[in-house]
Amino acid sequence: MILAEQRRHVAAYGRRLRADGLVVGTSGNISVRHGDLVASTPSGVDYEAVTPELVCVTDLAGHLVEGELTPTSELPMHLAIYRQTEHLAVVHTHSTAATAASTLVTELPSAHYLVALFGGPIRVSRYATYGTSELADNVIAALVDRSGCLMANHGTVTVADRLGKAFDLAVYLEWLCEVWLRATTVGAPNLIADDEIERVRQRIAHYGQSVEQTHE
Repeated sequence: MILAEQRRHVAAYGRRLRADGLVVGTSGNISVRHGDLVASTPSGVDYEAVTPELVCVTDLAGHLVEGELTPTSELPMHLAIYRQTEHLAVVHTHSTAATAASTLVTELPSAHYLVALFGGPIRVSRYATYGTSELADNVIAALVDRSGCLMANHGTVTVADRLGKAFDLAVYLEWLCEVWLRATTVGAPNLIADDEIERVRQRIAHYGQSVEQTHE
C-alpha cells in the first residue's frame, strides 16, 4: 500500500473530525501531500468506516493512483493549495461557529490574540460552488500569508506542514469564531489592533521549540 503512513494519519484524523465537532455527517475533508502524491478522504463515506486502505491516493493532477473510492469532491481545492503553496496538509471543516461567522463578515474580527496563530487577521474567501476551480481560487487568495481562512457560507480551511498542526488550527479557528459570536450576542467586542496581532505573531513564532532552536 503506497503512502501507508499518510493514509493511516488521514483515517485517524478523519475520525476526529466529527468527534471534535468540526463536521456534520460526512461533510468536510482532509488530505496530506507526500512528494507528488496526495492522500485524501473519500467522498461521502462515514468517517468511522474509513480505513487506511479506503483513503484515496492521487497525483497532483487529480488522477487516482490507488484506492477503490472516489476522492473528496473538494479535491480541486486541496490540489490547488499543494500546487501553489508549500503546505503539506489541508483540513476542511463545516464547524458550526465558523460557518455561522462566515455568513456575517468578510474578515473575522480580532477579538482574541490567537488570530496570530494564522499569521494575522483571518480572511473570509468569496463564496463559490463547492468542488469548483472558482472556489479553489478564492481560497488560495484568502490564504496568502495565512495558515487558515473562513469560506463564505461554507466552512473553514486550515493548512500546515503536517496534518496534526493543520487539525489543531481547525480547532482553534472554531474556538475563535465561537468566542466572537458569543461576545456579539451581548454587545460589541473590543478588538485588537493589527500591530498588536503582529507582535503576538512574532512572539509565538517559536512557541513549543527548545531554547536552542529559538536562538538559532
